[in-house]
Amino acid sequence: MAAAKKAVLGPLVGAVDQGTSSTRFLVFNSKTAELLSHHQVEIKQEFPREGWVEQDPKEILQSVYECIEKTCEKLGQLNIDINNIKAIGVSNQRETTVVWDKLTGEPLYNAVVWLDLRTQSTVENLSKKIPGNNNFVKSKTGLPLSTYFSAVKLRWLLDNVRTVKEAVEEDRALFGTIDAWLIWSLTGGTNRGVHCTDVTNASRTMLFNIHSLEWDKELCEFFEIPMKILPNVRSSSEIYGLMKAGVLEGVPISGCLGDQSAALVGQMCFQDGQAKNTYGTGCFLLCNTGHKCVFSEHGLLTTVAYKLGRDKPVYYALEGSVAIAGAVIRWLRDNLGIIKSSEEIEKLAKEVGTSYGCYFVPAFSGLYAPYWEPSARGIICGLTQFTNKCHIAFAALEAVCFQTREILDAMNRDCGIPLSHLQVDGGMTNNKILMQLQADILYIPVVKSSMPETTALGAAMAAGAAEGVDVWSLQPEDLSAVMMERFEPQINAEESEIRYSTWKKAVIKSMGWVTAQSSESGDPSIFCSLPLGFFIVSSMVMLIGARYISGIP
Repeated sequence: MAAAKKAVLGPLVGAVDQGTSSTRFLVFNSKTAELLSHHQVEIKQEFPREGWVEQDPKEILQSVYECIEKTCEKLGQLNIDINNIKAIGVSNQRETTVVWDKLTGEPLYNAVVWLDLRTQSTVENLSKKIPGNNNFVKSKTGLPLSTYFSAVKLRWLLDNVRTVKEAVEEDRALFGTIDAWLIWSLTGGTNRGVHCTDVTNASRTMLFNIHSLEWDKELCEFFEIPMKILPNVRSSSEIYGLMKAGVLEGVPISGCLGDQSAALVGQMCFQDGQAKNTYGTGCFLLCNTGHKCVFSEHGLLTTVAYKLGRDKPVYYALEGSVAIAGAVIRWLRDNLGIIKSSEEIEKLAKEVGTSYGCYFVPAFSGLYAPYWEPSARGIICGLTQFTNKCHIAFAALEAVCFQTREILDAMNRDCGIPLSHLQVDGGMTNNKILMQLQADILYIPVVKSSMPETTALGAAMAAGAAEGVDVWSLQPEDLSAVMMERFEPQINAEESEIRYSTWKKAVIKSMGWVTAQSSESGDPSIFCSLPLGFFIVSSMVMLIGARYISGIP
């Protein structure tokens, strides 16, 4: 029997989408932007102490190889020839910090994840060194001094992990965010792997000057980071090297974007003033500000949006970052056990259609934009004996929407022209209750792409458009039109404002729970500094919550 004929689809482009919760590999048709196949593997997160979040870099790398292999198997089952895959793009969780040995290829410590809080006292000590009238860190990087960014994580590793310190002294250490670790490993690793990152990821380290687009000597001296361990900074769209192993050996890796920049590209927000909001582990609203750096007066970040070619101009963005969005659903699943899968949250919320006055502030890693308040911690308030797990599920979804409202308000004030609608993407946008809630709370339409994989799409577009690959045109007339689903507000503006103002009261109550010392050490002595009322309220919440979450009358 003759073998089935392989389908001819024209050039294909693959994208590695390495996120906080999972790794995926997706393959697109470069002429139509159609998603042909993909595979996903969930990534384990480790919490060795309170406030610490780590991942295994080798597990992340292995998950990439697994996703590539499984996706290619699925393409084979569809009679699609994998030899048509002409390029690979990489999109990644940003800020997460890896240090590895360039001679052995072994990580010298777990990856310290962007959500990690262990560096709070490091941040406070460093902030004392910045002159009040000359915040050169923010003026050069666009970022506030925070546990969020890579420089302080790297500083902690150098101060606290002997193997990292020794490897640096012996010139064996390399540093990178997840993109750099993956590209180095995929292009050969110890056998002449390419040690590079792109401008979007570099701009999240707090070591990169976003004006000169170079590692900054003054910043490296301030954080006491040796520049020799830093990766080379490249554009977001150029050939970095070739795959050296696996089923796609020989295919160029030619696109690299931090996940939020990739989503901005995938949403085709190429014009000044266009914005998107991505709902993933966290929630990230980016607004393209064109070729100019716009510095926020309302708690937003200034960051590099993309640079799509070595000789192409750089674009900047204003960003509102929320630490906990999809992560709150995972917490309800893994920590409280009130759902068995993330998809169940929509069903629970639909059963009640309201939080019944219950408000959830998921400040598990402090509060990011617009507050930048590391002392905050998560709270659930407004509980009564009537509250059950369905109300808490609804309140968790509302929390994601309220946090988006806060950063959207800040962005509107900074930009001066309010957004008339919000473009959205990310895994959580499949939840129709969440999308309707978001429209109600923002009181503007929410517009969702029918193809939600815009982060991976952006990485694929950058890879396919790279010089020497040239299979994906980014000219406006060549970009494929995308079908959109639209959610209109269904409540009146007054009700929307009342719910939002009550949320703001809950946010204030979440602040000031912890000190820097307790967040860094995980020391139980934290509890000595808390008022007796905290224990009484906590006990009541735990008692009522446990009974009603479990359905005990």
